[in-house]
Amino acid sequence: MDTEISIVIPAYNEEENIDLIVEELEKVVNKLNITYELIFIDDGSKDNTWDKISKIAKNNKHIKGIKFSRNFGKESAIFAGLNHAKGKCCAVIDSDLQHPPETLIEMYGFWKNGYDVIEGIKLERGRENKIYRWFSKLFYKLMSISTKVDMEKTSDFKLLDRKAVDEIIALPEKNMFFRAMSSWVGFKTITVGYEVRERAAGNSKWSTFGLIKYAVKNIVSFSTAPLQIVTFLGLIFLIFTIILGIQSLYKYFSGQALGGFTTIILLQLITGSITMLSLGIIGMYISAIYDEVKNRNRYIVEESINIL
Repeated sequence: MDTEISIVIPAYNEEENIDLIVEELEKVVNKLNITYELIFIDDGSKDNTWDKISKIAKNNKHIKGIKFSRNFGKESAIFAGLNHAKGKCCAVIDSDLQHPPETLIEMYGFWKNGYDVIEGIKLERGRENKIYRWFSKLFYKLMSISTKVDMEKTSDFKLLDRKAVDEIIALPEKNMFFRAMSSWVGFKTITVGYEVRERAAGNSKWSTFGLIKYAVKNIVSFSTAPLQIVTFLGLIFLIFTIILGIQSLYKYFSGQALGGFTTIILLQLITGSITMLSLGIIGMYISAIYDEVKNRNRYIVEESINIL
């Protein structure tokens, strides 16, 4: 029988949540009375996540598993799941149950009514520390400016039609930002709101540094906004230089003494700071280009189960 829906579930050190997410998702698909597959991607977990997935999959052919040789990141895990999905539509959901599985019923209904991309939108972000919340707003503000799409409340929780999935997995780039890419491909889109749950078990695997690194990598891979910031800073400094130059010439021709030492030091500090910042931003883009040119695989599969 043709698979109606594939549900992709990235997992990293989520051994406590595997049984729970399977139970919740099977309730949903049984309520919808449709054919399905649950595709777990173990992103190099250090705990017993893969053992849990394997044990369940041996007794349930609807459960499929892919184990990475190491941690390649969530984006690679999502791509691997979509690449192996056989469903007419594909959903992506977190394994920690912060994305409510019952929302898939509403998403599936919109898909049946002709929508190709159903975006899960956070009605409330849940409990987050202030630093993380501030960086999240800054990150999504930059992404919204570059993509012309409001991404402040978006998430990886989505349901996509097969044609949208095929377009995404056909893209050649290695560093892919799935959250924005689903909007970039276009097609008929609608949003569905959901309340972020507390984690069912365990703790978040994201550190503040890890989130900043993840944000910077995805901004560089999807947006040219930082390069535009370099241009903006250069323009601001040019205006400042012109004004300072006019002021200096005026004082010179009017016979006023110039306190040159302080001015020179300030100019050197400003110029040096902007130059180093600009080189850093350009360096990030060169690094991204270097990663693409190497053309390495997005991920390496060490083991799989029920994958044809």
